[in-house]
Amino acid sequence: MIAMGANAIVAAAMSATAQSPPAFRVAWVSPDRAASPSPNLEAFRAALRDLGYVEGKNVVIDTWWGEGSAERIEQIAGDLVRSRPDVIVTGNGLAVGPLMRASVKIPIVFVISADPVVAKIVDSFPRPGGNLTGISLLSVNLMPKRIELLKEAVPAIKRIAVLGNPQHAGVQVELEAANRAAARLGLATRYFPVYSEGEVEEALADIARGHDEAILVFADGFTLSFAGRIAAFSLAQRIPAVSGWKAFAERGNLMSYGPVIGDTYRRLATYVDKIHNGAKPGDLPVELPTKVELVINLKAASALGLTVPQSLLLRADDVIQ
Repeated sequence: MIAMGANAIVAAAMSATAQSPPAFRVAWVSPDRAASPSPNLEAFRAALRDLGYVEGKNVVIDTWWGEGSAERIEQIAGDLVRSRPDVIVTGNGLAVGPLMRASVKIPIVFVISADPVVAKIVDSFPRPGGNLTGISLLSVNLMPKRIELLKEAVPAIKRIAVLGNPQHAGVQVELEAANRAAARLGLATRYFPVYSEGEVEEALADIARGHDEAILVFADGFTLSFAGRIAAFSLAQRIPAVSGWKAFAERGNLMSYGPVIGDTYRRLATYVDKIHNGAKPGDLPVELPTKVELVINLKAASALGLTVPQSLLLRADDVIQ
């Protein structure tokens, strides 16, 4: 009787294990290098945990890295699909294009700095259609405030050099917004389209020759990869630079004003949870960030010979000493 009871318990346990649903599989895909720390991935993981997901139990996160090349994502797309993830999350907007070119049909959740409608990634913000949805960082409405903050920090400026990647969907809308905002403040702008390292260097040399008094960088993965180079130029030439993501200020530039990137990647976990529970990506509206932050680098300000107004420092969400 006791032996039979034990066998029955073992059989019941084995049956329950056999009937347990498989773990939900998430593929994190990024053109970044695997060796690099990824705060975006950690933010996403933390948000999944908050929603009740436990890695190794009810969710598995497989990481796929491009090792510094977006084109590498297209090359590994076949292996990615054969690994049979339930959903793909892009750790960088530069991964979206390669996955689309590879005709990946698995649900994809993205953060992208571009306008996804202009880039033909989705049909519309409220009804994306297809297999992609997520969050766009293209907050054009923040552009006027960004320029106002720059003018407040450096009241004497009259001429702003604008750097943008012309291959970045939505750059024209950003440029128009920047020109309007600058004109309202009596500022002149010069636009420098840059989509290669050589063009960035040429633009910086032209800015030095033209005696522009500040630099505004449109934020996307490409331009932000040159944040350190722009900072070195900025400090050497005493030309303050501002952009939209915190990393720009963290890498030595004067200021950034824009979306809180970590919160944005946490938000992706909600999309994944909804897809896990049966929602279709094409029915989940593309969102815009809801939180913004002002970051001021006082070390950069000192090197530039600037005294940032106390009224501006008091409004900053983060001050880098």
